[in-house]
Amino acid sequence: MALRSLAFAALALSAVAFAVPRPVENAGTIAGTVTDAETGEPLVGASVAVPFLSLGAATDLNGRFRLANVPAGTHRVTVSYAGYERAQRQVRVEDGARVALDVALTAAEVGEVVVEYEAREADAISVRGRTAGIAPPPAPAMAAPGRFYMARQSATGGGLQPPPTDREGYAPIDEVGFKTATDAPLSTFSIDVDRASYANARRFLADDRLPPVDAVRVEEFVNAFDYALDGPGDRARHPFAVHTEVTEAPWAPAHRLVRIGLQGRRIDTEDLPPANLVFLLDVSGSMQAPDKLPLLQRAFRLLVREMRPEDRVAIVVYAGASGLVLPSTDGTEKAEILDAIDRLQAGGSTAGAAGLRLAYATAREHFDPEATNRVILATDGDFNVGLSSDAEMQRLIEEERESGVFLSVLGFGTGNLQDSKMETLANHGNGNYAYIDSIREAERVFVREFGGTLFAIAKDVKIQVEFNPAEVAGYRLIGYENRMLAAEDFNDDRKDAGELGAGHTVTALYEIVPVGVEVPTAGVDGLRYQTTPDLTSAARSGELMTVALRYKPATGAGTFADESVRLAVAVDGAEFRPVRRASEATRWAASVAEAAMLLRESAHAPGATGEQALELARGARGGDAHGDRAEFIRMMETARALQETEGARRDRPVALGD
Repeated sequence: MALRSLAFAALALSAVAFAVPRPVENAGTIAGTVTDAETGEPLVGASVAVPFLSLGAATDLNGRFRLANVPAGTHRVTVSYAGYERAQRQVRVEDGARVALDVALTAAEVGEVVVEYEAREADAISVRGRTAGIAPPPAPAMAAPGRFYMARQSATGGGLQPPPTDREGYAPIDEVGFKTATDAPLSTFSIDVDRASYANARRFLADDRLPPVDAVRVEEFVNAFDYALDGPGDRARHPFAVHTEVTEAPWAPAHRLVRIGLQGRRIDTEDLPPANLVFLLDVSGSMQAPDKLPLLQRAFRLLVREMRPEDRVAIVVYAGASGLVLPSTDGTEKAEILDAIDRLQAGGSTAGAAGLRLAYATAREHFDPEATNRVILATDGDFNVGLSSDAEMQRLIEEERESGVFLSVLGFGTGNLQDSKMETLANHGNGNYAYIDSIREAERVFVREFGGTLFAIAKDVKIQVEFNPAEVAGYRLIGYENRMLAAEDFNDDRKDAGELGAGHTVTALYEIVPVGVEVPTAGVDGLRYQTTPDLTSAARSGELMTVALRYKPATGAGTFADESVRLAVAVDGAEFRPVRRASEATRWAASVAEAAMLLRESAHAPGATGEQALELARGARGGDAHGDRAEFIRMMETARALQETEGARRDRPVALGD
């Protein structure tokens, strides 16, 4: 009850979400405008509240607001906006009457940091069409404990076109070039099952635009597809099977391409453990666009329909404050859960950190050691109230994950997508990150891959490859730039790494330069005090490399061993096959990697061409039951046409750190 009381107190301060209004006897309406006292310009997203009554609203594009169901009497109304002095007014409300209240706010004397913060908030709420309000809860006999009923307000402002993408945030990616097997015999990285980058690029291409180069993460393109790999046997010791194959690199025929594939154990939905879920939904003003909150609602309806009676879900929302909209409810009450989702609307600023804290607290309150406990955050990624830096968010989530509650992140919308921030949250929350650009992608994440999205079968999965210098002159790992680990991290069980979900596939590609072929690298000067180390007898085996994996196996639903397990597989160079005779899985992975490197404008694959990537993809399309590969081919046809006609002209959002 203390948690629910805290949530209600937070909701008193700002507009968050909305439900069908509950009539209040002897009530009236307060409506008016909020403007800048000096310029007279309307203030968009200003907070108007009656704190004692837990009523609140946010101003629309014209600075207008409306508070309905205000009980008759005299009330104190507060008006606030970032960078302005807070204002208070006494208002007398009569039954059935409409009270006009216009407030002009005076700019506060603020420092540089506050001014920057105000600019971000203004951008985040640049698209507004509705005001927001929170009605007081109905009488106890009508309301379930902890339930909040919030008044739906009518639209007063017109719609706008989606904002430009120059506010989207992408972390710069520094591609790793070739290394020599003698100087750097070990390559270590964390697995990545995310595919947000692929879905996000699809959004750009569907709008006839090339994605920004830093939005393209090659490994997420490759991992966006099912490769129909065999999983581990029923009695297998490890929860995944390892597959390897050696072929030629299509863009550099003198080089070899090694595919490493991990296939997680597939588990039927009815055999999965129960789920204790908390939906953490962003309902701030920036979520009003059709590809944000409306798509989010449709997506989560799909997930709710997949829920089983033993599953539970609570819903936490956040805008200017955070609140518990639906307490933890079991899967037999789907109509109630769906109704809560349907009633959501957007308005206000973005108190992301407060929402995260409340979501984790709610998950811990109903923590089930026999279940998978997970928070699913859905947002456009713009956190502009409370903690906002990636480092602060990272620390918060790292602290919370120790409780056994994982975090998955879903990105929505165009305009201010904070891709880098959302990837950071998911990585440090022991979860995955997906971008939902359509209801079809939502169906894939929540229905087709229900088990992989929610249920991890291995934690802290790392890969370390040792190259044989007798066979390999040089190599490079294609992609995974932000998943690189130090060699010593491989054996350090304290080092966090990626999770593998039930049925998930992970693919990694290495481009290998055979001995006798020049390594395309600037190189370094020869060493004065060392010579090439002596080779062991294993170097004469013909093996190209040894692939070692470490992971912490699941010991229950959402619990994992403290000590990791090691698995090693040798890759024999004699198993080489020309690309035309390689398996469908390898040919498809190679085509996707080549296309992604072209979108990235990679400097390390000068021989890559769109025509070659398309030809390879068309020949490796296979059965394609869901049409995913056909969709990729169409995307690459669009990309090829854009690259030919636009050249270097790109809609390139500013990368974080630029």
